[in-house]
Amino acid sequence: MASVKVTDQFSELRKDFPIFADIGASRPFYYLDSAASSQRPAVVIDTMSQYYRHSHANVHRGVYGLAEEATGIYEAARRHLGRFIGASDPAREIVFTKNATEALNLVAQGLGRVLLTSDSHVLLTEMEHHANLVPWMILQEQLGFTIEYLPFDAEGLLVLDNLDALLERASILGVTLMSNVLGTLNPITALSERAHEHGVLVVGDGAQFVPHFATDVRQLGVDCLAITGHKMLAPTGIGALWAKAEILERMQPFLGGGEMISDVRLDGFSAGEIPHKFEAGTPPIAEAAGWDVALDYLEMVGMDAISIHDRQLTSYAMTQMRERLDDRIRIFGPQDVTKRGGVLSFELTDVHPHDVAQVLDQHGVCVRAGHHCAKPLMRELGVGATARASFYLYNDEQDVDALIDALIDAYQLFHG
Repeated sequence: MASVKVTDQFSELRKDFPIFADIGASRPFYYLDSAASSQRPAVVIDTMSQYYRHSHANVHRGVYGLAEEATGIYEAARRHLGRFIGASDPAREIVFTKNATEALNLVAQGLGRVLLTSDSHVLLTEMEHHANLVPWMILQEQLGFTIEYLPFDAEGLLVLDNLDALLERASILGVTLMSNVLGTLNPITALSERAHEHGVLVVGDGAQFVPHFATDVRQLGVDCLAITGHKMLAPTGIGALWAKAEILERMQPFLGGGEMISDVRLDGFSAGEIPHKFEAGTPPIAEAAGWDVALDYLEMVGMDAISIHDRQLTSYAMTQMRERLDDRIRIFGPQDVTKRGGVLSFELTDVHPHDVAQVLDQHGVCVRAGHHCAKPLMRELGVGATARASFYLYNDEQDVDALIDALIDAYQLFHG
């Protein structure tokens, strides 16, 4: 492949991730499950340790030096993330949550309750992760509005023939920027433009997209974007909601308690300023510090370089699957690699995905098997589950070769 030079460069990055040396020293280890959760470079792990050793105090509470230092670390991470995704006002438009799922629940409860009535319509897609389905279903049970869905075709691309008619009666469009099952890259900028022509707000699920592609929310055109740290080299337990400042001003608090108020009386309360009115209680401070340096690492590598690397590996993997497994494997999602990200869901003929994953594990190959928190999508595909390999900046062709060898072994094991 023409990508060898780039891939060799990325193979060197593996040395920055302790888990590969620690596990790889005793057994084969090919980690192909970054769509579920990425690994962390040493700089992230070390930063969090240093924070706890030298800088920890609660934020926004104390005026002593250590508390001021911790607050500075936390707020610097907020501003950094805002700049990373192109926010107009990084200090005010980033709300820290515990993951993208909480961010989408915050939008549903905080914005949905303001905008929606029993006569409203919310437009989603049939390829959404449960995190962008269930929060709207919960709110639907409470308010009684209608949810409609954009379908996808046999290639895994959204069917947009009826888009304008659906938008005409919608108040909110919720859409994943990249499918965690199909790998489909949805035309989010065009969808946002069409939605805004109809006065519809766009809520984007960026959990799979932001770790792999240069992101500018102004260019994408979305009004809200859910992000999670653990898929982009950062710790678990921290995510974020970006939303335009004017939208955050309109939203109601989702969680109540300390830090999210400006005043509390026995007969009521008044919420604090954005973004703090959405961050009740002690936040994930060490995790924010870790995310901050994870962003540094991604910027050092370069997001454009990462997306090119992902595409080259995906192309290589799809080619190898077709050439070496032929009709024994079915790859879900777009066959055109320019229309997808580095996620490959597949079905090995007459072998259950969980059996595939177990055999692969015996070869040291880590993939996910299951419904991937997307049961409606699975039903549309006509399967109960798939196996899924996903790539990131520390993967190379050797990982793909190990995957294909293990898949051939799995097929032969069950078919003789």
